[in-house]
Amino acid sequence: MQKKPNFYQNRVALNVLAGSVDNAKDLYQAADKHVVVGVLTKNYDSDEAAITDMKLYQAAVDNAISVGLGAGDPNQSAMVSRCSQVLQPQHVNQVFTGCATSRALLGQDETFINGLVSPTGKVGIVNIATGPLSSQQAPAEVPVATAIALLKDMGASSFKFFPMGGLKHEAEFKAVAKACAENDFNLEPTGGINLDNFEEILQIALDAGVKHIIPHIYSSIIDKATGLTRPEDVEKLWAITKRLVDQAK
Repeated sequence: MQKKPNFYQNRVALNVLAGSVDNAKDLYQAADKHVVVGVLTKNYDSDEAAITDMKLYQAAVDNAISVGLGAGDPNQSAMVSRCSQVLQPQHVNQVFTGCATSRALLGQDETFINGLVSPTGKVGIVNIATGPLSSQQAPAEVPVATAIALLKDMGASSFKFFPMGGLKHEAEFKAVAKACAENDFNLEPTGGINLDNFEEILQIALDAGVKHIIPHIYSSIIDKATGLTRPEDVEKLWAITKRLVDQAK
């Protein structure tokens, strides 16, 4: 059985992308191990190639890896489930319709699985049609609390709100955070988060009383020349996180 992620004890973990195994090691230390390092299935041509490479990441960061889709690509859903069954990672990213498959194949309840749900422009209402086929149809708009209940039914651990566009959907995000807190569910804000808006976004989730929060900070902290996430930026994010969490106690 994999080791429980640090955020079980510390409320917040960062989710950042690693461009190499060495980069993953640096990020893990930069966040004082309170991080899950994203590795995207979309970057691999086969399950075997992904699993072989991801095992190297697992060994480097005490299994604190997050098996990802790749920009929320629903067509990666099945590959994520298959790879996660073998890898047994700490964290799995899934589209809404892929959560039950991932949980069943994992065969345990420890791994964190998020379910991708999108903004609709309507406060308190989200789109759950994020799967390979459903994302090609008209949005399936449901109340946030209903989406949470459905995710729980499917064995998901948290609500991945994507794409947020930073604070573009602030009112909707506040409603999502409130519902997650009221329904004892975890929250993963994702999309457009950077060093400038991170504090405000995390504060909203903390103020709402969300139990566990995993902000995803991706492209904004990646060095475009090297493709590697900057450890110094992760250090800054973790310093902000520690301050806000301490204030919230």
